[in-house]
Amino acid sequence: MTKDAVELLLVEDNSSDEELTLHVLKKYNLANRIEVVRDGAEALEFLFGNSTHPVPKLILLDLKLPKLNGLEVLTQIKGDGRTKHIPVVVLTSSREDSDLAACYQLGVNSYIVKPVDFAQFTACVRQLGLYWLLVNEPARAYNEQRA
Repeated sequence: MTKDAVELLLVEDNSSDEELTLHVLKKYNLANRIEVVRDGAEALEFLFGNSTHPVPKLILLDLKLPKLNGLEVLTQIKGDGRTKHIPVVVLTSSREDSDLAACYQLGVNSYIVKPVDFAQFTACVRQLGLYWLLVNEPARAYNEQRA
């Protein structure tokens, strides 16, 4: 991975959740370069609008976003050959069965309901960071794209 490589793209419009997520990832040294976007349109612009942005290793995606919701963003990510192999973890407050089913139908890699409790949220972000950024082996197409 190059020095400028984006390890994680955080798509989150809630400033408190953003701050806590970034704090946990940095505290446990899970990601060196994190980019944050705050709405669905900004996420798609980051991924598709500027070819100078490196492909992230992981996308953490909230569903309840302004401009374009997370399902619309997920549809674009998983429907494009340049990004379909990037692991996408939905980190949301939605417990709706329809959201869960739609995300898996669209190809999400994991669906996590945000814990309300501070300690549980911290543990959740730490565990998902450890697994997706350090343990998980990305798809071959993803590795070749980054080389």
